[in-house]
Amino acid sequence: MSSLAVLHASQLITLAGPKRPRTGRELSELAVIPDGGMLIRDGSIDIVGPSNEIESEAGDAEAIDARGKVVLPGFVDAHTHLVFAGNRLDDFERRARGDTYEQIAKAGGGIWSTVEKTRAASEADLLTQAKKHADWFLRGGTTTVESKSGYGLTVDDELKILRVMRRLNQETLLEIVPTFLGAHAVPRDVAQVCNLRTAESVSYKLAPHYVDLVIKEMLPQVAKEKLAEFCDVFCDRGYFDVAQSRKILAAAKELGLKLRIHADQLTDSGGAKLAAELKATTADHLEKTNEEGIAALKSGGVQPVLLPGSVYALGSTHYPRAREMIEAGLSIVIATDFNPGSSPTASMPMILSLACTQMKMSPAEAISAATINPAHSLGRGGQIGSLESGKAANFSIFDCDDYRELAYWFGFPQTHSVYIKGRRCF
Repeated sequence: MSSLAVLHASQLITLAGPKRPRTGRELSELAVIPDGGMLIRDGSIDIVGPSNEIESEAGDAEAIDARGKVVLPGFVDAHTHLVFAGNRLDDFERRARGDTYEQIAKAGGGIWSTVEKTRAASEADLLTQAKKHADWFLRGGTTTVESKSGYGLTVDDELKILRVMRRLNQETLLEIVPTFLGAHAVPRDVAQVCNLRTAESVSYKLAPHYVDLVIKEMLPQVAKEKLAEFCDVFCDRGYFDVAQSRKILAAAKELGLKLRIHADQLTDSGGAKLAAELKATTADHLEKTNEEGIAALKSGGVQPVLLPGSVYALGSTHYPRAREMIEAGLSIVIATDFNPGSSPTASMPMILSLACTQMKMSPAEAISAATINPAHSLGRGGQIGSLESGKAANFSIFDCDDYRELAYWFGFPQTHSVYIKGRRCF
């Protein structure tokens, strides 16, 4: 590969610092280099520093003039549902008329409708739509995403979704980190067989049978084919309770998968405490997590993944307690929760704006929570998430001269260009 010299960035946001997730005041320490530059060789960062130093070492490297622009590590989106078929426009319209997430789910919308469309889609069709989604992420400056299954809810369909993720890693530049979320919900067709009509009825009466399917059939096959790095469970009222979630995650851990949990989104269900008990890597959502849950996350070394896009899209005002989590010393992460129902956005800059305006995080804290911290949550903190010597040259250039503008201006792209391993992809 040819060498690249990125020169004269108004601000080069390196995030150089401790080789671990950032907490407290560290979240605001972005290690900014004015008039900064980088020398990139063979897809990796060789030297980072003031532009005059980079120019003296650049030789015949191709020069990228970043004058008047901000250069930032590629965003790392640690919670997405990238692979699905169709959309949920009907749900969107119902929410606009005042229906809640739970009302829509009980009436047969929500996850159920996407499951039906995803089951009906071929692997080729899913791949085509997922490639379109991957392009959306790249255009917003995101270079790595965690992606969950969970819209199949049968052995074959969950494996189909995970195989599409594997193909995405082979056929697109976006890096996909796969997570198995077979315990996203209990399938509606199972409920219909037993003439059950509400989500809560499904959970309490049928979830034990579906849990057995996840543990005995899905998880072993996922592990055998090495289709996922993580296992996740939707632990909340109407989905999977703490005992059921514990059983699934314990089985996943036995098979060598790392753990994540959808926790306390709809109710304070005990998901955060379970994440701490199991030493899960992350607990995600946490809209309803209380002080005890926050303390448990701290004691368990769990990274909270906050998803303000889903709160916004659902028309709620109950955002996670980001400030309390920061003050408690948690290494917080922000992510899009990209999905067709409750957070149809692939824009990490929009999430930065919501983090600042709705969760009262500073722009610097939001940048750390969208780059270096999620990189660590995915086990990749040594390779991506900051612009340091030896790391992959995953970075974005934005048409602004102050990083705070990324959260300040919202609703339109400021992306100038995006590079993955030194290769321009947008």
